Amino acid sequence: MKKSGKWLKSAVALMSLTFVLAACGGNNAPASTGGNEASNAPANSGASTELEMTELTLVGVRDAQISSQQIIADKLGYFKEEGLTVTSQLIESGPDIGPMVAGGSAPVSIQTNFMDIILKSTDIPVKIIAPLAQIAGTQAVVGSGKLELNSAKDLEGKTIGIPSGADVMIAINNMAEELGVDAGKIKYVNLAPSDAVVALEKGDIDALAAWEPFITKAIQGGGKFLFSGTKSELPDKQGDVNWMSVHTTIQVSDDFIEKNPNTLKAVLRALKKATDYINDNREEAIKILAPELHLGEEELTQIMMRNVYSMEVSDTYVNGSNGPAVGEYLKSVGNIKSVPAPSSYHDLSLLKEVDSSLISVELK
Repeated sequence: MKKSGKWLKSAVALMSLTFVLAACGGNNAPASTGGNEASNAPANSGASTELEMTELTLVGVRDAQISSQQIIADKLGYFKEEGLTVTSQLIESGPDIGPMVAGGSAPVSIQTNFMDIILKSTDIPVKIIAPLAQIAGTQAVVGSGKLELNSAKDLEGKTIGIPSGADVMIAINNMAEELGVDAGKIKYVNLAPSDAVVALEKGDIDALAAWEPFITKAIQGGGKFLFSGTKSELPDKQGDVNWMSVHTTIQVSDDFIEKNPNTLKAVLRALKKATDYINDNREEAIKILAPELHLGEEELTQIMMRNVYSMEVSDTYVNGSNGPAVGEYLKSVGNIKSVPAPSSYHDLSLLKEVDSSLISVELK
């Protein structure tokens, strides 16, 4: 992802700027969601299934972790099948979505649940209405081609290039705790992912910690995959791990949810079709997505292999990416002052109406 971690460090400052511009009378009015109201009846009147509006803008990111389902639903006509005309607004920098949500210009958006935890900590009225993908597999550490490890403990004293405040530090800390590594003895250098890829190739650092597409680029440049939030190839730990959980989610302003429940259920149905298509027709999905994401098919194949595209509200989602450990980490790096309860930034009622089998765990 382009990045949840990068966004974490900058979001609070960017949101503060948004509020300053609003207070100064800047051009910060909410972007139109397309208007076209199909009914003037109150959203909660009776059991009507009529769409409250048929045109809306869905803000996402030109990123395989964030907007794959959004792009597929658009290109394959799944939104249209649900009676919707959706404008997919794909921005290049994921961190910019937080301030857009805070300022009201992105009432319906796709980013990560970490963003919503931060937004809720500043009392922004927005709710996650469904998860879309587990993307912790794209939060990873790649070693230099010359790095030799007999055990994870050999990382002590080594230098890792990592952006300050990046989410992948959660995976590093959990790896260290499980495998007896003193994380305090690892040397960290604040490097942007693109710079870290170059530094790794030149041998200036022993490893980099980042996200896709930089993980795949580092491996293509001769690096060795060491571990991610969900998989390890360390000498003393091979296979699946649970060192990090972070999910792409679709979030909506409280006001939009109240006024447009049927429209949002139609959006969720379209995204569910897209999720199934990605899982059942991966090669075809990659051919559709590659040009939209400005990536080669081979590179995108590697990236998407690290993601799990699913709208299920499972224990991994609830306790993993919304649990106390995540909140405490965000608090420790200064992104939030208090840890909000997951139920305070979720509204899964519409997802439950669309497909109740997707929800196996209740939020608290």
